[in-house]
Amino acid sequence: MSKELHTSVNTDKLFSMLKTSGKNYDLEKIQKAYEYADKLHEGQFRNSGDPYISHPIAVAEIVASLGLDTDSICAAFLHDTVEDCPDKTNLGILRSLFGEDVALLVDGLTKLENINIQDKEEAQMENIRKMLLAMSKDIRVIFIKLCDRLHNMRTLSAKPENKRRTTALETMNVYAPLAHRLGIQRIKQELENLALGYLDPIGYAEVNADIERKYGQNRDFLESVRKYISDKLEEYNIRFTLEGRVKTVYSIYRKMFYQNKSFDEVYDFYALRIIVENELECYAALGVIHELFKSVPGRFKDYISTPKPNMYQSLHTTVIGRAGVPFEVQIRTWEMHHIAEYGVAAHWKYKSGEQSKEEIDRKLSWISRLIDTEDSAEDPDEFMRALKIDLFHDETFVFTPKGDVVSLPQGSTLIDFAYSIHSGVGNKMVGAKINGMIAPIDRIPETGDIVEILTSATSKGPSRDWLKIVRTSEARSKIRQWFKKEKRSENILVGRSEVMKEITRFGHQLTDTQKAEIALNVARRIGMQELDDMYNTIGYGGMALSKIAAKLRDEYDRYVKQIEATQLSVVEVSQVKTETRRHAHTGGIIIDGEIGCAVKFAKCCNPLPGDEVIGFVTKGYGVSVHKRDCPNVLNSMRNEENQSRWKHAEWDLDSDSTSSKALFESAIQIQAENHITLLAEITTALAEMKVSLLSIHTQKRSETTILIYLTVGCKNVDHFNSILSRLRVIRNVDSVTRAIG
Repeated sequence: MSKELHTSVNTDKLFSMLKTSGKNYDLEKIQKAYEYADKLHEGQFRNSGDPYISHPIAVAEIVASLGLDTDSICAAFLHDTVEDCPDKTNLGILRSLFGEDVALLVDGLTKLENINIQDKEEAQMENIRKMLLAMSKDIRVIFIKLCDRLHNMRTLSAKPENKRRTTALETMNVYAPLAHRLGIQRIKQELENLALGYLDPIGYAEVNADIERKYGQNRDFLESVRKYISDKLEEYNIRFTLEGRVKTVYSIYRKMFYQNKSFDEVYDFYALRIIVENELECYAALGVIHELFKSVPGRFKDYISTPKPNMYQSLHTTVIGRAGVPFEVQIRTWEMHHIAEYGVAAHWKYKSGEQSKEEIDRKLSWISRLIDTEDSAEDPDEFMRALKIDLFHDETFVFTPKGDVVSLPQGSTLIDFAYSIHSGVGNKMVGAKINGMIAPIDRIPETGDIVEILTSATSKGPSRDWLKIVRTSEARSKIRQWFKKEKRSENILVGRSEVMKEITRFGHQLTDTQKAEIALNVARRIGMQELDDMYNTIGYGGMALSKIAAKLRDEYDRYVKQIEATQLSVVEVSQVKTETRRHAHTGGIIIDGEIGCAVKFAKCCNPLPGDEVIGFVTKGYGVSVHKRDCPNVLNSMRNEENQSRWKHAEWDLDSDSTSSKALFESAIQIQAENHITLLAEITTALAEMKVSLLSIHTQKRSETTILIYLTVGCKNVDHFNSILSRLRVIRNVDSVTRAIG
């Protein structure tokens, strides 16, 4: 075969790509680099049996697809020549033939060949330092190295089994995260998929089979949705390009195996990408999507206003299609799309030999920080910690005892690791080992650590303190779910304690019943009809107290003003009644034979329909209604000055306020032998009777007995007595009585 035919057959695709790219490539220099590499590698073959030159050609094609320049493509052809052909060439010869830039790129690539993540970190630091130095001098070194690794992964099946796994692990732990850090998503995703196929071939095959099955069932789904969206976007005169895709095997694998989700819980299996002309049209297109489909709550992300650290920008929203099939929509401009696909490479301007130096330096400032850290580091550990934070800050890769790779967000603890495996592992966790040594469960594992979680069937479950330790939302959510399900009674007590402390902090002295009334008003303001539901949510961590602190303060201020108003001077009942009394709160009470007086039920005794009552006239609010046997009534009546303020009161049985639907507060005191399920049995009994529990308060009486004070909502005295009867039959309960405040 002639040299001309040999060149044409192997490089047709590459040169066709270069000619149609619109860039000002030096085709003669690239051809010269190819011919020189072909000559040096003559007689060398890859494991597959192909001529070795096929590898540099493939790498050059991938480099060209990233839009890199002439020198990068030349370096792609020559990247193995110095190492593999030392008796035929060297950097000096390359410098004289192709210039300083090409020689520097090849030198940087040659130094990177020795990086091996299987080495101990101290020994490997020098190689990583070389990589960082090469990147700081010219980022194109890493671009070409990623392209080299991608082709090696594409042809990895020709390698021996042990070499395949080592290379795949290295790819997953170093090169895919590096591509992600540089924002080159198309290379990152392919590296991840290829590496997963060798690291967990069974898992890969299972997910791939699920994808084929689901896609087969909904083969026409994407096309029909594309047509539907396209028609609407055209109506709004939005210029767009619409693409459809199915989520990659690795991204689904991560969600299924690392986040403990089923295949059907992967809502963004299908995705559409809308590419528009400008940022304004991104938000206009988002409005169209939300007009056409119902959005999934909590599944919208705006990476345009808040870009990812690797410069990625896009709008993400998950919606439900007309057939009930969820799918993700990504909306971005063409500039954002190029950055998403090519990352830092998209900012590299080679058309006229110019480089956007300021822009590139800003995007790669993290490399300079690492070099500075390396120069000032007193020991290798300090540098390696900085490396992991800045270079691979998005994820930490650790191993299970079986050798499986688990990725965690940077800073995750051993508790996060346990919950990433399975919620059952996290809930039964009692300890952990790192590299065979017992470690505290709040320890943060490092990349390369082997982590073993110790569990016990008799574990009492997670601790509330874990919520302050874990870093991942996944672990935090699973811990909260456990407390929500298993510890409702305990949650209510914890939540109530926090709310009571917050109200007490405001300064005014209030009874527990008054505080509970304030809390109940807040609960209803946030959409919870039962106070216990709010206490429970706060108790298991589903809602921070800070979220309702302002509302508690508002209700507190309003309540205190009402109390102060009742403390003003006396007025007669005739002054209380006004022409607008029909709109006042009458509470179903008749005062001295008059209907329509504004009344308020005293918190000290909480009268119920059926109780004998009496009214006390106050100024500014109306009449305060008490039980006739209320201690405050008996004490006040001894004071002659108050005699005229006490008025005859009785229940208006025909009033809406005393109907079967109205509820009145009443307090209960329970004395019982303390045991672990006591509160659970009490709250269960009330729930079975559909009784609203407004507050709960406990007081230790002795080593074995406890007093429990409840505030409940009931209809009348008969209803209240039935509640008392039900509570009295609970085991270990000694007495149940009506409490007087």
